[in-house]
Amino acid sequence: MRLLRLLPLLLTLLAPSVFAAGNYQVELILFRQAGTPILASQPVPDDWAGDAQLPASGSERGTALNAEAAKLVAANGYEVVLHQAWVQAAGPTPVKVALSSGQAQLGHSPAEGTLSLTFVDYLDVDADFWVNQFDADGLVTASERIKHSSRLKNGQLTYLDHGSLGLLIKVSPQ
Repeated sequence: MRLLRLLPLLLTLLAPSVFAAGNYQVELILFRQAGTPILASQPVPDDWAGDAQLPASGSERGTALNAEAAKLVAANGYEVVLHQAWVQAAGPTPVKVALSSGQAQLGHSPAEGTLSLTFVDYLDVDADFWVNQFDADGLVTASERIKHSSRLKNGQLTYLDHGSLGLLIKVSPQ
């Protein structure tokens, strides 16, 4: 009988922590294969961000995956094009943020895209990012795209791959 009273406590202590609706620390590294030409297979649309919002003011965080990003260098065949960390809410309605890095030219940045988090029973991510190349006039001449959806595990670094682009993403409850 005592064991039955202790069982809920033991299960709570032994069970891994799970995601819940709320705020999450998000860190993302977007990288590409260094030295490979950007293919112009799909031009970036002018409205690439759609209805996404910038991360909330004050939600930016220092990056923690610096050791992983340091390995993604030209000597190893890679180039980091975006590395950001922020706090983002997640619930049953998708929360989509727009991210970019590099010097913007005529409405586009070298790396730009959206990341959406949704939590119902699990935490799901939808990533849609573009890496752009510009001509001397600032016009986009070529773009690469990674569009990927995945179910995430609590605090685990997840790798998403598509062609010559890759994403490392880590999401942890705050």
